[in-house]
Amino acid sequence: MPERLTEMLMDTWTPLIILWITVLPSIYMAPMNQSQVLLSGSSTGLKRLNEEQRVLHRSKRGWVWNQMFVLEEFSGPEPILVGRLHTDLDPGSSKIKYILSGDGAGTIFVINDKTGDIHAMKRLDREEKAEYTLTAQAVDRDTNQPLEPPSEFIIKVQDINDNPPEFVEGPYHATVPEMSVVGTFVTKVTATDADDPVYGNSAKLVYSILEGQPYFSIEPHTAIIKTALPNMDREAKEEYFVVIQAKDMGGHMGGLSGTTTVTITLTDVNDNPPKFAQSLYHFSVMEDVALGEPIGRVKANDLDIGENAKSSYDIIEGDGVDIFEITTDAQTQDGIIRVRKPLDFETKKSYTLKVEAANIHIDPRFLSGGPFKDTATVKIVVEDADEPPVFSSPTYLLEVHENAALNSVLGQVTAHDPDVSSSPIRFSIDRHTDLERQFNINAEDGKITLATPLDRETSTWHNITIVATETRNHSQVSRVPVAIKVLDVNDNAPEFASEHEAFLCENGKPGQVSTPGFHGVYNLEATVKTINPFPLDLISVIISR
Repeated sequence: MPERLTEMLMDTWTPLIILWITVLPSIYMAPMNQSQVLLSGSSTGLKRLNEEQRVLHRSKRGWVWNQMFVLEEFSGPEPILVGRLHTDLDPGSSKIKYILSGDGAGTIFVINDKTGDIHAMKRLDREEKAEYTLTAQAVDRDTNQPLEPPSEFIIKVQDINDNPPEFVEGPYHATVPEMSVVGTFVTKVTATDADDPVYGNSAKLVYSILEGQPYFSIEPHTAIIKTALPNMDREAKEEYFVVIQAKDMGGHMGGLSGTTTVTITLTDVNDNPPKFAQSLYHFSVMEDVALGEPIGRVKANDLDIGENAKSSYDIIEGDGVDIFEITTDAQTQDGIIRVRKPLDFETKKSYTLKVEAANIHIDPRFLSGGPFKDTATVKIVVEDADEPPVFSSPTYLLEVHENAALNSVLGQVTAHDPDVSSSPIRFSIDRHTDLERQFNINAEDGKITLATPLDRETSTWHNITIVATETRNHSQVSRVPVAIKVLDVNDNAPEFASEHEAFLCENGKPGQVSTPGFHGVYNLEATVKTINPFPLDLISVIISR
């Protein structure tokens, strides 16, 4: 505590002491070119030189000189006396003339050529110019001849605490992950002070937080901002507004201050599992839905954002694992349930599934808060659709002899309505497949009859299409191909391909036929149009002359 009090007293009295030194400076002397210059900050000091100053005088002629100081921003009704130039050659007569040249000579600084008094004519600002280099010379007033070589000296502008700290780069924006431990680095701010950093504490800055506690802290001298509260949750509060103060004079009373703001945003980490909006979902679907069509959506909400909120969906249990599938909508993060295999209301009317949503990106730091997944039950009801008739066979093959009687029944097709309502079925022949109308069908029972005679030798196969139509909904139609094969009967005698002429010798032996100009066996064959021809013997005739 005594040390703190001492510092406060020093900070309070230092500016007053500086002002007193500036107005009533001590006169320092140092040799230069075996000459000396005398500088004083007041006429009183010039009239009353103390013994220490006189000791520094050399016996030889020369200048007495030193640096001069003037307090910045000091102003009054009269020009400020900065100091006085004096040469030991000056006996007090008016023959000596003092000349001043250099920075600001004649404008900022004016010298009384008789007394050597230097006055500041303007209020000075150290932050604009900290020191001025001038040259003094004593000359004979009558001849303007130099009495001494020129002597250079400096007038320094003494700093006062007239500039508050400034945050040039503010306002600031920073981010830090949520759930960070205490002491996690957030950002660093920087303030500047235009006052003299070397002299006094005018530019010695100390940082503090005016607004933003207890969430954040700042290191007083480095201005590093850190987290001060553990487990800050983005889902509870995402953004914090922090006010930082920089105060000069080491933060003590009377110092000037400046402020800036830091907007700190908590970035997301995966610290929340997905959660289904409801534990049970109900969907219905028509049995004739196309494969791959979506039948419903489920949603697992995640309080996290971005990659941390992404989930994948799976069907993990149920009687429809192989019938349905679930995929993730990349845009909405919904789980879309689709049909993988055909549904049949008449076979199974409902399904129960257990679906799971699990985070894709898991942060191992928060595994203890898991599991990062959730489940829900999905019940799917299959609704009956008005389906077309179903034939008992995908194709039919009928056989009929070519000599079958007209109106004889060749065969029968059957079909039924698979729906629960079981609509009656009417049958018909697609006449585009039976242009000659050789066949008829009974509309009620599907029996196919012969309408015109058949001839295998003309056409062996007939292919027709049978149409089955629901009587309650004529738009429900099914078709089935029917192939009719005509079987042969023995209804054609053999015929020779061409006529032949043969001659018999009167004395020929049995089995011999004579033909002029030919010796050998003559074969005669007959062609038949039937599959089962009449008996035909190969006629072999031995021909001789």
